[in-house]
Formats: sequence, structure tokens, C-alpha cells
Amino acid sequence: MRPESASPTAIGPGPDDRAGHGADDRAGHGADDRAGHALRGVTRLHAFNRYEIKYLVDNAAVPALRDQLARRLDRDSHAGTTGYGVWSLYYDTDDLRFYWEKIEGLRFRRKLRIRHYGDRTGIDDDTTVHVEIKQRVNRVTQKRRIALPYRLARQLCDGRAMIDHAEPQRGFVQEVLGLVSGLDLRPVAITGYHRLAFVGTGADLGLRVTLDTRVRGRDRDLHLGVAAENRFIVPPWRSIMEVKANERVPYWLTDLAAQANLSVVRVSKYCQCVEAFGRA
Repeated sequence: MRPESASPTAIGPGPDDRAGHGADDRAGHGADDRAGHALRGVTRLHAFNRYEIKYLVDNAAVPALRDQLARRLDRDSHAGTTGYGVWSLYYDTDDLRFYWEKIEGLRFRRKLRIRHYGDRTGIDDDTTVHVEIKQRVNRVTQKRRIALPYRLARQLCDGRAMIDHAEPQRGFVQEVLGLVSGLDLRPVAITGYHRLAFVGTGADLGLRVTLDTRVRGRDRDLHLGVAAENRFIVPPWRSIMEVKANERVPYWLTDLAAQANLSVVRVSKYCQCVEAFGRA
């Protein structure tokens, strides 16, 4: 996790999440995580471009920050009142090409992942997940994804086999297949966190602000539905606020970040996970 003005020394991981898939997740967030299941449709190809800014937030400041955001923005309609879980399985080459492209700050870089929104304890072959290609072109973040049953997502990304798909998805499916086959991609890490999401309306249409807490990960047992132990890859007393805008970040939001003394950081949850387990 790298402050923009600081040297590239990562903040070390926090203590292990000994609860793994334990009672704290099921009791604390399970019902709220289920709201994430309805986030996206199953057949449509989603694509969008955004500018992204990330801030490091002490957890003690999260309640006040959340309340101020709620005064200006609407809650994500899919997230309920308390948010949802986000779990991502990342793919990379044996020599971690995507990791190093991020570390070196290449102007064009990308990564492939399978992402699940919601409760992680009930993921099976029929659970809806999203196969995503996220790429950076200069300062613009581009994301393309399709929703699939987990078995088809694994058939595509792990089995490197063509899957049944709708005609509008053909180009994307072929691109994923070309990536995993051409670069010999394989699962490398899983990350997870609890997310509160806000969306802009009116003059702030297109703005999205998220607060991610309890950011964890692992480098083994790389199946989204496995009840495996995770480790904090961001210190558990800190959260990450992400600001995503189509064109510009409104002044009120940059003023809010300044008043809260938030630090802009260059952070990738995937890179944090790689570094936390000494994979780099």
C-alpha cells in the first residue's frame, strides 16, 4: 500500500484472520452479504470506464465518514443498509506478470479475476459469479465482465475451454480464453472484504464511493467456496475508501477527504495479498 508521495514500502499485513469462514462472518455479515447476490444479471456483458482514487482510512473515522457520504449520496440499492461481501479469485502467470505490471506502474496493464458478491459460505457450482478483465489505460480504469455459474467460470478460466455463451459475449469470452491459454494463467490469490457502497445522483451522477473494511486474503485453497483460513492483508484497524468517477471527482468530496485527513494511496488488494504471503 503506497502513499502517492512516499517511497514504495508496503504496509505489512495485520494479524491472521483466525476466524477464517467462522462465526464472526456468518453472524456479523452473513445476512447482509446475501444482498450482494442480486448485484448483476446473468447474461449481459457489462463494460465501463472510470477514474479511481483510493484513500487509506482509520476505522475510527469510518462511522463519521459513512454518515457524511450518506447525506450527499444514495446507498447502493443492492447493498441494503450494511453492505455486502466481495470475494475475488485472481489469475496470474507463474512469474506474476500482472503483479509486476502494477508495481512498475505500466501505463497499460490488466488483470483477470473471478468475483463473487455476497455470502461466501454457500458458493457452489451454480452460484453466480463474474469473470472480469480489469485494465488500466493511462489514468482510466476499464472493466469488462460477464456473469456465469461458477462451474462455467472455472471451465473457462481453469479448464481453458470454450463455454456456452450469448452472442454479445463472444468477443469477451474469446479474449479471456486467449489470456488464460496464451499467458498460461493460473489461480494465485483470493481476496475478500466487507463493502459499503454509495452512488451519486443528479449533478453527481456516475459517482461511486465504496468503503472496504476487514480486507483479507489467502494464497492457497483457491476455490471461492472453500472454508479456508484468511489473513488480514491490510491492517484490521484500517479501511480503504475508493472514489470512482466518470469524469471528475466533485469538490465537496475532495474537501471531505482533506478535512478527514485521508491519505491518497496507490493500492491493489491483489498486490497486497501477493506481498503478505511473500509470493513476490
